[in-house]
Amino acid sequence: MGRNRFLKYSVRLWRAFFYSPLASVLTIGLLLFFGLAGWYVWQWGIADAVFRADFKACMQAQDGACWGFVTEKWRLIIFGRFPYELQWRPAAGTGVVLLMLIISAFPQTWTKRGAKWLASGWVLALAIFFILMKGGIFGLEEVDSDSWGGLPLTIILTLLGMTLSAPIGIALAIGRRSKMTVIRNLSIGYIELIRGVPLITVLFVASFIFPLLLPAGWRIDAFWRIVAGIVLFQAAYMAETIRGGLQTIPEGQFYAADSLGLNRFQVYVYIILPQAFVTIIPAFVNSLLSTFMDTSLVTIVSMYDLTGSLRLALGDPNWRNFFLEGYLFIAIIYFVFSFIMSRYSIWLEKRIERKKQGAMVQTGTASA
Repeated sequence: MGRNRFLKYSVRLWRAFFYSPLASVLTIGLLLFFGLAGWYVWQWGIADAVFRADFKACMQAQDGACWGFVTEKWRLIIFGRFPYELQWRPAAGTGVVLLMLIISAFPQTWTKRGAKWLASGWVLALAIFFILMKGGIFGLEEVDSDSWGGLPLTIILTLLGMTLSAPIGIALAIGRRSKMTVIRNLSIGYIELIRGVPLITVLFVASFIFPLLLPAGWRIDAFWRIVAGIVLFQAAYMAETIRGGLQTIPEGQFYAADSLGLNRFQVYVYIILPQAFVTIIPAFVNSLLSTFMDTSLVTIVSMYDLTGSLRLALGDPNWRNFFLEGYLFIAIIYFVFSFIMSRYSIWLEKRIERKKQGAMVQTGTASA
């Protein structure tokens, strides 16, 4: 049994990688390339590397990586300028948010009853996050949002940006398809205007221009101005993503819903949007990953996310030469989060496809 399975896999590998002379040469060449690259990475990154926070040892070990920089500065990179002795607060707040994200990913919580619990859980989780970050109550020392940074800032900006932009994007997508000329033109104008402007310009306007337009004595915290800028920017792209999903829905679905006596709101909420959301999962995840990466632009307006916090750490002249190790460290963090989101979206697509096939089989059996 084991020998037959080995032969089966061997034949499959041979047909996949050695099916022609050219394919065989390319396969062997790539194996050699990745083998040599892997050996070099092992030697540089592990075998000859320095892991302790010893600057002199790093300077002497010229053939290996200096992970001592990360060992020395990891808290500054992860938490930014948040006061050192209070960094347990952003760690706890971020942990609560990540826990809610994990819970929300389980399909068992997507029932009507589970949705109520999720909504309550998210309200509580976000309240805990902002109380721990801001402080000023429950005996917690107040910390201005200018000191927020690192991974907690990256995660909360991504979460708020995607969550708050979704309903605006839905409204814009439906508005762009509206038969009312004014609503359609306003939606088109907003989408095209925002999509024609880079995010960095939107952040600059939100940070420096918008406060000048406020009445005297009015002040909006810089953090919330940045959130508003990201939400309004992302909403335009979200609208086009959702519009693409709406265009995949056959016109007959609208007629069938109208025949049931549903109003326009019920048609979209119960019939059209659930089907459209299934088709836009890949595009939605792409927007999510894009927002996650684009949060690094907030450094331009003096807020230090994960990438900006690394620049703060590189401000130490003793460790400035080891920027490569620092960028590799945050690259690993970005990759881990992005990979998890990507794999989850693939799993979700397959799960939905299996349910569709199961429903079709049941329908065919019932018809027979």
